[in-house]
Amino acid sequence: MKASKKILIVEDELIVAEDLADTLRNLGYSVVDIVASGEKAIEIASKKRPDLVLMDIMLPGKIDGVEAAGEIRRKFDIPVVYLTAYADQKTVERATATEPFGYLIKPFEEKELHTTIEIALRRHQVEQNIKLRLEIVEKMKKQAEEERDRHSHYVCMASHEFRHPLTTIFISTEILKQYGDQLTEEKKIKHFDSIQSAVRSMNQMLEDVLTIGRADSGKIEFNPIPLDLVYFCSELVESLRQGAESHHTIEFIAEGDFSDAVMDNHLLHHILTNLISNAIKYSPEGGKVRLLLTREGEQAIFRVQDQGIGIPETEQAQLFQVFHRATNVGNIPGTGLGLAIVKRSVDLHGGEITVESKVGIGSTFTVKLPLHN
Repeated sequence: MKASKKILIVEDELIVAEDLADTLRNLGYSVVDIVASGEKAIEIASKKRPDLVLMDIMLPGKIDGVEAAGEIRRKFDIPVVYLTAYADQKTVERATATEPFGYLIKPFEEKELHTTIEIALRRHQVEQNIKLRLEIVEKMKKQAEEERDRHSHYVCMASHEFRHPLTTIFISTEILKQYGDQLTEEKKIKHFDSIQSAVRSMNQMLEDVLTIGRADSGKIEFNPIPLDLVYFCSELVESLRQGAESHHTIEFIAEGDFSDAVMDNHLLHHILTNLISNAIKYSPEGGKVRLLLTREGEQAIFRVQDQGIGIPETEQAQLFQVFHRATNVGNIPGTGLGLAIVKRSVDLHGGEITVESKVGIGSTFTVKLPLHN
Protein backbone atom coordinates (compact mmCIF):
# COMPACT_ATOMS: atom_id res chain seq x y z
CA MET A 1 0.00 0.00 0.00
CA LYS A 2 2.72 2.48 1.02
CA ALA A 3 4.83 1.77 -2.08
CA SER A 4 2.09 3.22 -4.28
CA LYS A 5 1.94 6.49 -2.34
CA LYS A 6 3.87 9.21 -4.17
CA ILE A 7 5.30 12.15 -2.24
CA LEU A 8 6.69 15.45 -3.55
CA ILE A 9 9.30 17.15 -1.37
CA VAL A 10 9.49 20.96 -1.51
CA GLU A 11 12.56 22.01 0.46
CA ASP A 12 15.23 24.60 -0.43
CA GLU A 13 17.96 23.05 1.77
CA LEU A 14 19.34 20.26 -0.42
CA ILE A 15 20.96 18.25 2.38
CA VAL A 16 17.74 18.31 4.41
CA ALA A 17 15.72 17.36 1.33
CA GLU A 18 17.97 14.41 0.40
CA ASP A 19 17.94 13.11 3.96
CA LEU A 20 14.15 13.38 4.04
CA ALA A 21 13.88 11.55 0.71
CA ASP A 22 16.02 8.66 2.02
CA THR A 23 13.82 8.40 5.12
CA LEU A 24 10.64 8.34 3.03
CA ARG A 25 12.01 5.61 0.76
CA ASN A 26 12.96 3.55 3.82
CA LEU A 27 9.39 3.91 5.02
CA GLY A 28 8.13 2.52 1.72
CA TYR A 29 7.01 5.70 -0.02
CA SER A 30 7.90 6.83 -3.54
CA VAL A 31 9.55 10.24 -3.86
CA VAL A 32 8.39 11.71 -7.19
CA ASP A 33 10.71 14.72 -7.05
CA ILE A 34 12.60 17.21 -4.91
CA VAL A 35 12.11 20.90 -5.71
CA ALA A 36 13.25 24.08 -4.03
CA SER A 37 10.68 26.71 -5.03
CA GLY A 38 6.95 27.29 -4.92
CA GLU A 39 6.76 27.79 -8.69
CA LYS A 40 8.44 24.45 -9.36
CA ALA A 41 6.27 22.73 -6.76
CA ILE A 42 3.10 23.79 -8.59
CA GLU A 43 4.56 22.68 -11.93
CA ILE A 44 5.58 19.21 -10.69
CA ALA A 45 2.31 18.75 -8.80
CA SER A 46 0.44 19.44 -12.02
CA LYS A 47 2.54 16.98 -14.06
CA LYS A 48 3.10 14.10 -11.62
CA ARG A 49 0.05 14.38 -9.32
CA PRO A 50 1.63 13.10 -6.09
CA ASP A 51 -0.51 11.69 -3.30
CA LEU A 52 1.00 14.12 -0.80
CA VAL A 53 3.26 17.20 -0.74
CA LEU A 54 5.74 17.90 2.06
CA MET A 55 6.07 21.70 1.80
CA ASP A 56 8.63 23.95 3.48
CA ILE A 57 6.87 27.19 4.41
CA MET A 58 9.89 29.46 3.91
CA LEU A 59 10.94 29.23 0.24
CA PRO A 60 12.94 31.57 -2.01
CA GLY A 61 11.28 33.22 -4.99
CA LYS A 62 8.05 35.07 -5.64
CA ILE A 63 5.84 32.25 -4.30
CA ASP A 64 6.45 30.96 -0.78
CA GLY A 65 5.33 27.60 0.59
CA VAL A 66 1.99 28.87 1.85
CA GLU A 67 0.96 30.34 -1.49
CA ALA A 68 2.17 27.26 -3.37
CA ALA A 69 0.28 24.97 -1.01
CA GLY A 70 -2.92 26.91 -1.48
CA GLU A 71 -2.57 26.72 -5.27
CA ILE A 72 -1.87 22.96 -5.20
CA ARG A 73 -4.77 22.26 -2.86
CA ARG A 74 -7.18 24.43 -4.85
CA LYS A 75 -6.25 23.25 -8.34
CA PHE A 76 -5.33 19.62 -7.83
CA ASP A 77 -6.87 18.63 -4.45
CA ILE A 78 -3.54 17.23 -3.23
CA PRO A 79 -3.01 17.19 0.55
CA VAL A 80 -0.12 19.28 1.89
CA VAL A 81 1.86 18.84 5.11
CA TYR A 82 3.96 21.86 6.10
CA LEU A 83 7.60 21.65 7.16
CA THR A 84 8.90 24.55 9.21
CA ALA A 85 11.59 25.44 11.71
CA TYR A 86 9.91 28.70 12.69
CA ALA A 87 7.11 30.98 11.52
CA ASP A 88 5.64 34.27 12.69
CA GLN A 89 1.99 34.58 13.67
CA LYS A 90 0.95 36.10 10.36
CA THR A 91 2.53 33.23 8.41
CA VAL A 92 0.86 30.68 10.66
CA GLU A 93 -2.53 32.30 10.02
CA ARG A 94 -1.90 32.27 6.25
CA ALA A 95 -0.87 28.61 6.42
CA THR A 96 -3.96 27.65 8.40
CA ALA A 97 -6.19 29.26 5.76
CA THR A 98 -4.89 26.79 3.15
CA GLU A 99 -6.38 23.87 5.13
CA PRO A 100 -3.15 21.88 5.57
CA PHE A 101 -3.24 18.22 6.51
CA GLY A 102 -0.52 18.58 9.13
CA TYR A 103 2.57 20.39 10.40
CA LEU A 104 6.04 19.02 11.08
CA ILE A 105 8.38 21.16 13.17
CA LYS A 106 12.04 20.73 12.20
CA PRO A 107 13.87 18.72 13.31
CA PHE A 108 11.38 15.83 13.55
CA GLU A 109 11.68 12.13 14.29
CA GLU A 110 11.05 9.39 11.73
CA LYS A 111 8.07 8.07 13.73
CA GLU A 112 6.50 11.55 13.83
CA LEU A 113 7.01 11.91 10.08
CA HIS A 114 5.46 8.51 9.38
CA THR A 115 2.46 9.11 11.63
CA THR A 116 1.77 12.57 10.20
CA ILE A 117 1.90 11.28 6.62
CA GLU A 118 -0.39 8.31 7.32
CA ILE A 119 -2.95 10.48 9.10
CA ALA A 120 -2.87 13.02 6.25
CA LEU A 121 -3.32 10.31 3.60
CA ARG A 122 -6.14 8.67 5.55
CA ARG A 123 -7.93 11.97 6.15
CA HIS A 124 -7.68 12.85 2.45
CA GLN A 125 -9.11 9.45 1.49
CA VAL A 126 -12.01 9.97 3.89
CA GLU A 127 -12.67 13.41 2.39
CA GLN A 128 -12.62 11.90 -1.11
CA ASN A 129 -15.13 9.26 -0.03
CA ILE A 130 -17.37 11.93 1.46
CA LYS A 131 -17.22 13.99 -1.73
CA LEU A 132 -18.07 10.91 -3.78
CA ARG A 133 -21.09 10.11 -1.62
CA LEU A 134 -22.28 13.70 -1.76
CA GLU A 135 -21.90 13.71 -5.54
CA ILE A 136 -24.03 10.57 -5.67
CA VAL A 137 -26.68 12.29 -3.55
CA GLU A 138 -26.69 15.34 -5.80
CA LYS A 139 -26.87 13.22 -8.94
CA MET A 140 -29.71 11.22 -7.43
CA LYS A 141 -31.59 14.44 -6.67
CA LYS A 142 -31.26 15.70 -10.25
CA GLN A 143 -32.42 12.38 -11.68
CA ALA A 144 -35.35 12.27 -9.28
CA GLU A 145 -36.65 15.61 -10.58
CA GLU A 146 -37.19 13.92 -13.94
CA GLU A 147 -38.90 10.87 -12.45
CA ARG A 148 -42.41 10.53 -11.15
CA ASP A 149 -43.56 12.59 -8.18
CA ARG A 150 -43.04 9.79 -5.68
CA HIS A 151 -39.34 9.61 -6.54
CA SER A 152 -38.97 13.28 -5.70
CA HIS A 153 -40.67 12.56 -2.39
CA TYR A 154 -38.18 9.76 -1.63
CA VAL A 155 -35.21 12.02 -2.26
CA CYS A 156 -36.55 14.82 -0.07
CA MET A 157 -37.06 12.37 2.77
CA ALA A 158 -33.60 10.88 2.23
CA SER A 159 -32.03 14.35 2.36
CA HIS A 160 -33.64 14.83 5.77
CA GLU A 161 -32.19 11.52 6.97
CA PHE A 162 -28.71 12.46 5.70
CA ARG A 163 -28.49 15.36 8.14
CA HIS A 164 -27.30 13.32 11.11
CA PRO A 165 -24.35 11.58 9.38
CA LEU A 166 -23.43 14.79 7.56
CA THR A 167 -23.40 16.66 10.88
CA THR A 168 -21.14 13.98 12.34
CA ILE A 169 -18.78 14.30 9.38
CA PHE A 170 -18.76 18.11 9.57
CA ILE A 171 -18.06 18.25 13.31
CA SER A 172 -15.29 15.64 13.20
CA THR A 173 -13.53 17.21 10.22
CA GLU A 174 -13.72 20.67 11.83
CA ILE A 175 -12.18 19.34 15.06
CA LEU A 176 -9.41 17.60 13.13
CA LYS A 177 -8.77 20.72 11.05
CA GLN A 178 -8.73 23.18 13.93
CA TYR A 179 -7.21 21.10 16.73
CA GLY A 180 -5.57 18.17 14.96
CA ASP A 181 -2.07 19.06 16.14
CA GLN A 182 -3.28 19.08 19.76
CA LEU A 183 -5.17 15.78 19.74
CA THR A 184 -3.70 12.44 20.78
CA GLU A 185 -3.45 9.72 18.13
CA GLU A 186 -6.24 7.82 19.88
CA LYS A 187 -8.62 10.79 19.66
CA LYS A 188 -7.74 11.43 16.02
CA ILE A 189 -8.48 7.83 15.13
CA LYS A 190 -11.78 8.07 17.03
CA HIS A 191 -12.84 11.04 14.88
CA PHE A 192 -11.81 9.23 11.69
CA ASP A 193 -13.83 6.20 12.80
CA SER A 194 -16.86 8.44 13.39
CA ILE A 195 -16.53 9.85 9.88
CA GLN A 196 -16.25 6.40 8.34
CA SER A 197 -19.27 5.17 10.29
CA ALA A 198 -21.30 8.15 9.05
CA VAL A 199 -20.22 7.46 5.47
CA ARG A 200 -21.29 3.82 5.82
CA SER A 201 -24.67 4.97 7.14
CA MET A 202 -25.12 7.33 4.17
CA ASN A 203 -24.06 4.61 1.77
CA GLN A 204 -26.60 2.16 3.22
CA MET A 205 -29.35 4.75 2.95
CA LEU A 206 -28.44 5.43 -0.66
CA GLU A 207 -28.59 1.71 -1.42
CA ASP A 208 -32.00 1.42 0.23
CA VAL A 209 -33.40 4.46 -1.58
CA LEU A 210 -32.12 3.17 -4.91
CA THR A 211 -33.63 -0.25 -4.22
CA ILE A 212 -37.01 1.33 -3.49
CA GLY A 213 -36.74 3.45 -6.63
CA ARG A 214 -35.91 0.46 -8.81
CA ALA A 215 -38.79 -1.53 -7.34
CA ASP A 216 -41.34 1.24 -7.92
CA SER A 217 -40.05 1.76 -11.46
CA GLY A 218 -40.37 -1.91 -12.29
CA LYS A 219 -36.61 -2.24 -12.71
CA ILE A 220 -36.11 -5.09 -10.23
CA GLU A 221 -36.34 -8.40 -12.04
CA PHE A 222 -38.08 -11.40 -10.51
CA ASN A 223 -35.87 -14.45 -11.14
CA PRO A 224 -37.27 -17.55 -9.40
CA ILE A 225 -35.09 -20.66 -9.13
CA PRO A 226 -35.49 -24.04 -7.39
CA LEU A 227 -34.55 -23.38 -3.79
CA ASP A 228 -33.87 -25.58 -0.78
CA LEU A 229 -35.76 -23.38 1.68
CA VAL A 230 -34.64 -25.16 4.84
CA TYR A 231 -30.97 -24.92 3.90
CA PHE A 232 -31.40 -21.32 2.69
CA CYS A 233 -33.00 -20.22 5.96
CA SER A 234 -30.48 -22.15 8.09
CA GLU A 235 -27.54 -20.45 6.37
CA LEU A 236 -29.14 -17.01 6.62
CA VAL A 237 -29.90 -17.41 10.34
CA GLU A 238 -26.37 -18.64 11.03
CA SER A 239 -24.94 -15.64 9.22
CA LEU A 240 -27.08 -13.28 11.31
CA ARG A 241 -26.03 -15.06 14.50
CA GLN A 242 -22.38 -14.46 13.69
CA GLY A 243 -22.98 -10.84 12.74
CA ALA A 244 -25.11 -9.90 15.74
CA GLU A 245 -23.31 -7.54 18.11
CA SER A 246 -25.62 -8.33 21.02
CA HIS A 247 -26.37 -11.59 22.78
CA HIS A 248 -29.71 -12.48 21.23
CA THR A 249 -30.92 -16.03 20.74
CA ILE A 250 -31.97 -16.66 17.13
CA GLU A 251 -33.96 -19.85 16.56
CA PHE A 252 -34.97 -21.46 13.29
CA ILE A 253 -37.71 -24.10 13.15
CA ALA A 254 -38.91 -25.77 9.91
CA GLU A 255 -42.01 -27.96 9.69
CA GLY A 256 -43.02 -29.57 6.37
CA ASP A 257 -41.65 -30.50 2.97
CA PHE A 258 -40.29 -27.66 0.82
CA SER A 259 -38.38 -29.66 -1.80
CA ASP A 260 -40.56 -28.22 -4.60
CA ALA A 261 -39.98 -24.53 -3.72
CA VAL A 262 -39.25 -22.10 -6.57
CA MET A 263 -38.47 -18.54 -5.42
CA ASP A 264 -36.18 -15.58 -6.06
CA ASN A 265 -33.33 -16.13 -3.63
CA HIS A 266 -32.16 -12.48 -3.72
CA LEU A 267 -35.60 -11.08 -2.91
CA LEU A 268 -36.16 -13.73 -0.24
CA HIS A 269 -32.84 -12.73 1.29
CA HIS A 270 -34.06 -9.09 1.40
CA ILE A 271 -37.28 -10.18 3.11
CA LEU A 272 -35.85 -12.41 5.82
CA THR A 273 -32.70 -10.38 6.54
CA ASN A 274 -34.67 -7.19 7.09
CA LEU A 275 -37.32 -8.84 9.27
CA ILE A 276 -34.85 -10.76 11.45
CA SER A 277 -32.45 -7.81 11.73
CA ASN A 278 -35.34 -5.59 12.85
CA ALA A 279 -36.41 -8.22 15.38
CA ILE A 280 -32.88 -8.21 16.82
CA LYS A 281 -32.57 -4.43 16.78
CA TYR A 282 -35.85 -3.75 18.56
CA SER A 283 -35.50 -6.54 21.15
CA PRO A 284 -33.81 -6.20 24.53
CA GLU A 285 -30.38 -7.67 25.19
CA GLY A 286 -30.68 -11.41 25.61
CA GLY A 287 -34.08 -11.55 23.91
CA LYS A 288 -35.20 -14.44 21.71
CA VAL A 289 -35.91 -14.11 17.98
CA ARG A 290 -37.55 -16.98 16.12
CA LEU A 291 -37.96 -17.80 12.43
CA LEU A 292 -40.67 -20.42 11.88
CA LEU A 293 -41.10 -21.97 8.42
CA THR A 294 -44.27 -23.94 7.72
CA ARG A 295 -46.35 -24.99 4.72
CA GLU A 296 -50.02 -24.42 3.98
CA GLY A 297 -51.00 -26.06 0.71
CA GLU A 298 -49.00 -24.42 -2.05
CA GLN A 299 -47.70 -21.62 0.15
CA ALA A 300 -44.62 -21.28 2.32
CA ILE A 301 -45.30 -19.41 5.56
CA PHE A 302 -42.45 -17.49 7.20
CA ARG A 303 -43.07 -16.14 10.69
CA VAL A 304 -40.54 -13.88 12.40
CA GLN A 305 -41.28 -13.46 16.11
CA ASP A 306 -39.55 -11.26 18.66
CA GLN A 307 -39.93 -10.13 22.29
CA GLY A 308 -39.19 -6.51 21.50
CA ILE A 309 -40.75 -3.10 22.03
CA GLY A 310 -43.75 -3.80 19.83
CA ILE A 311 -45.60 -1.47 17.46
CA PRO A 312 -48.51 0.79 18.47
CA GLU A 313 -51.74 -0.58 16.96
CA THR A 314 -52.63 2.79 15.44
CA GLU A 315 -49.39 2.81 13.42
CA GLN A 316 -49.35 -0.75 12.10
CA ALA A 317 -51.19 0.13 8.88
CA GLN A 318 -48.42 2.61 7.93
CA LEU A 319 -45.52 0.26 8.66
CA PHE A 320 -44.72 -0.54 5.03
CA GLN A 321 -44.77 3.06 3.83
CA VAL A 322 -41.46 4.55 2.74
CA PHE A 323 -39.58 6.31 5.58
CA HIS A 324 -42.24 5.48 8.17
CA ARG A 325 -40.94 4.63 11.65
CA ALA A 326 -43.00 3.88 14.74
CA THR A 327 -43.14 6.66 17.33
CA ASN A 328 -41.81 4.42 20.12
CA VAL A 329 -38.42 3.56 18.55
CA GLY A 330 -36.64 6.29 20.50
CA ASN A 331 -32.94 6.58 19.64
CA ILE A 332 -32.71 3.18 17.96
CA PRO A 333 -31.11 3.91 14.54
CA GLY A 334 -33.01 3.13 11.34
CA THR A 335 -34.03 4.59 7.98
CA GLY A 336 -37.68 3.60 7.69
CA LEU A 337 -36.88 1.87 4.40
CA GLY A 338 -36.34 -1.76 5.42
CA LEU A 339 -40.00 -2.78 5.69
CA ALA A 340 -40.86 -0.89 2.50
CA ILE A 341 -38.23 -3.00 0.69
CA VAL A 342 -39.67 -6.13 2.32
CA LYS A 343 -43.18 -5.27 1.10
CA ARG A 344 -42.04 -4.75 -2.48
CA SER A 345 -40.05 -7.99 -2.43
CA VAL A 346 -43.10 -9.86 -1.14
CA ASP A 347 -45.29 -8.24 -3.82
CA LEU A 348 -42.91 -9.34 -6.57
CA HIS A 349 -43.41 -12.92 -5.35
CA GLY A 350 -47.18 -12.48 -5.48
CA GLY A 351 -47.30 -13.00 -1.73
CA GLU A 352 -48.61 -11.12 1.28
CA ILE A 353 -47.24 -9.85 4.58
CA THR A 354 -49.08 -9.13 7.84
CA VAL A 355 -48.09 -8.11 11.33
CA GLU A 356 -49.40 -8.79 14.83
CA SER A 357 -47.88 -6.71 17.60
CA LYS A 358 -48.41 -5.42 21.12
CA VAL A 359 -46.37 -2.67 22.70
CA GLY A 360 -43.97 -4.03 25.31
CA ILE A 361 -44.63 -7.66 24.37
CA GLY A 362 -43.31 -8.13 20.85
CA SER A 363 -44.18 -8.57 17.19
CA THR A 364 -44.84 -11.36 14.71
CA PHE A 365 -44.43 -10.72 10.99
CA THR A 366 -46.02 -13.34 8.75
CA VAL A 367 -45.00 -13.66 5.11
CA LYS A 368 -46.91 -15.98 2.76
CA LEU A 369 -45.23 -16.77 -0.55
CA PRO A 370 -46.36 -19.10 -3.34
CA LEU A 371 -44.10 -22.16 -3.51
CA HIS A 372 -44.33 -22.38 -7.30
CA ASN A 373 -43.53 -19.23 -9.30
